[in-house]
Amino acid sequence: MSAGAEYDIIIAGGGTTACVIAGRLSDADPNLKILIVEAGPHIQDDLAHIQPGRCLTHLVPSSITATFMVANPEEELAGRQMIVPHGHCVGGGSAINSMVYTRASPSDYDEWEKEFKNPGWGAKDIIPLLKKTETYQIAPGKESHGYSGPLKVSYGGAFTSVGREYLEVAKKYDPSRGFTEDLGGLGEVNSFGRWQKWISEDGKRSDAAHHYLYNKKRENVTIITGHIVKHVNFENKQAVGVEYIPNPRIKTNTSSSTLGVKVARGKQVVISSNSFGSPAILERSGIGAKKVLEKNGIEQIVDLPGVGENYQDHQALFIVYHASEEAETIDYIVRNKQPEFTTYDEEWKKTGKGLMASNGADAGIKLRFTPKELRAIGPNFTKKWEAYYASRKDSPAIFMALASMFAGNVENTPLRKYFSTCYFLSHPSSRGFVHICSADATDAPEFETGYLKQKDDLELLKYMYKRSREFARRMPCYRGEYPPGHPEFSKSSLVFPKADNQPVPIDAPDLVYSEEDEQAVDTFTRKAVATLGHSLGTCAMKPRETGGVVDSKLNVYGVQGLKVADLSIPPSNVAANTYSTALAIGEKAALIIAQELGISGV
Repeated sequence: MSAGAEYDIIIAGGGTTACVIAGRLSDADPNLKILIVEAGPHIQDDLAHIQPGRCLTHLVPSSITATFMVANPEEELAGRQMIVPHGHCVGGGSAINSMVYTRASPSDYDEWEKEFKNPGWGAKDIIPLLKKTETYQIAPGKESHGYSGPLKVSYGGAFTSVGREYLEVAKKYDPSRGFTEDLGGLGEVNSFGRWQKWISEDGKRSDAAHHYLYNKKRENVTIITGHIVKHVNFENKQAVGVEYIPNPRIKTNTSSSTLGVKVARGKQVVISSNSFGSPAILERSGIGAKKVLEKNGIEQIVDLPGVGENYQDHQALFIVYHASEEAETIDYIVRNKQPEFTTYDEEWKKTGKGLMASNGADAGIKLRFTPKELRAIGPNFTKKWEAYYASRKDSPAIFMALASMFAGNVENTPLRKYFSTCYFLSHPSSRGFVHICSADATDAPEFETGYLKQKDDLELLKYMYKRSREFARRMPCYRGEYPPGHPEFSKSSLVFPKADNQPVPIDAPDLVYSEEDEQAVDTFTRKAVATLGHSLGTCAMKPRETGGVVDSKLNVYGVQGLKVADLSIPPSNVAANTYSTALAIGEKAALIIAQELGISGV
C-alpha cells in the first residue's frame, strides 16, 4: 500500500457532476488542491465524444467508455436480465449520452424540497442553476434559459426529414395539443415541438469534461484515470481520504489479485460515482444496512439501510420502423457505412453541420392525458394520475419522441434506413435496488431494476405502443414495421406488423386491438422494455428516518467530511432526461462546498 498526497477535496468519480464541482471550485480558488479518481479513461479531443452523430457507438459491448450493469433475472420482465449502461470515462454520462435537451418540471424540484424536507432544493433555487450551466443559442431573451454558461444548446446541425414529417403528422392527426417553440422550456407540456440539443451551433457535443475541466489548464486539479475507489478511510468517523486500485478494464496488465492499493488523504471526500458506484463505495466503507455489510464481511460504521435502495430509472420502449431510402437518418453513421460516413465526417469538419452534427432526435412531446385517454389506458394508471399528476399541471406523465435511426442494438440487423418511436415514463412507480455482493471493488454489484413491478407502469407503456404506432404509420417515410421490434401478433390479426408497407392517410381509422392482441402487447412490453440509462435515487437526499442517506447539504448521515453528489441523491424522479439535473446537482454542490470553505465567486 503506497502513501498518497494530501488534498483539500477528493472526488471519487469523474462523471458529469464531478466535472462541474471540480471546475467551479478550481476557478474560484486556484490554491485549492482537488483530486479526481475516475475508473474510466480520458476523452479529451476524441472525435467519438465530440461528434454528435457517433453517440450510439459508445453503447456497443466492446466500449470502454461505458459500463454495462447486468440486473438479476426479473419475473416482471419475462425472466430477462436488464442491462443498464452508465458512463465510464471523464465526463461520465455527458460524454456518451444522446444529447437530448430536456429539463425537469419545476414541481419535481419543489417535491424534493417540500415532500422530502430539503431546504434550498426547490425550483426557485434550482432553476437559476440550470440557467447557469448553459448558453442558449436558439433564440435570445428567453426567461427560462441561460446565456453565459459553459454548455451550448442549439438544434444541432440538421433537422431531418423524418423529424419534420413527424411534426407534420402531429399537426394533422393530433391538432388539439398544439405546438411549442421551446420544448425544453420549464414546465412546457402537452405541445409538440422540435427537440433542442446539448450540441453547439458549430456541431459539437456539450459535455461536462470539455467545458468544465478541459476548457483550461488547471494546475490545482489532479485527475487519475483508470482507477477504482475501494472505500473511504475514516478516523473517528471523520473521512480522511480514500483507497483506490487500478481498474483492470483499463490497466489490462493487472489482475484483481495483483492490484496495488494506493492512498490519497483529503480534508473532505465527495463521492460522485453514479447510482451504482456511489452506494457501492459507501457499503465497502462500512456505511449501509447491517445485513448487506455482514453478508460481505464488512464492519459497519454507520447503520444506513437506505444505501442502495430507491433505485429508479425511466423505463422506455423503442419501436422500430423501416424508412424510405430517401429519408434522412443517421443509420449509416452508426454503422460506419462507407462512403456515406466519410462524406458526413468531411462535411462536419468543414462546416460543423449535417447529420454528423445531429443526434437523430428531432421531435416529440411531453404528454398529459384527457379523461378519454385515461379510460383507454386503464384503472391503475388513472388512480396514479388522480393522486399525482392531476394537481401538477406542469408535469408530463410520459415522453413520446421520434428518432431518425434504428434506436437499439443494431448487431445482426439488416443495413438500411430506419426510424424509431420512443416513449418513456416520467415518474415510474416501480423501484429497485443496488448492493455490493463482495468487498472486492472490481466485482459488479447485485442489482434489480424493479421495472413493471407496479401495474400502472405497465398499463401506460402498453397504451403508448398503440398510440405511437398511429403516428409512425402516417409518416410519408414509413415503409412498414421492423417485425422483430414489435409484438408477436397472430398472423391473422388485423394489427399484424408488415415489413414492407406504405403509409396510411391522416384520417385513416386507428388500429383496433383484440383481447388476443392486447395480450401480445403485454408480453412484448415485458420482453422489450428497456433503459434510458437514467439511473438515480440510490443515495437519496431525505430524512434519515425515512431511508435517507444524505441531508440537504449532501452530508452522509453519521459521519463527517463525506458528501455524495451525483444522480444517486434525488429522492424522487424528474420528468426529463437526467443530464440537466446532474449538472444542477454539481452546481449546487459546488456552492455548498464553497460556502463551507469560505470561498466566494463560485
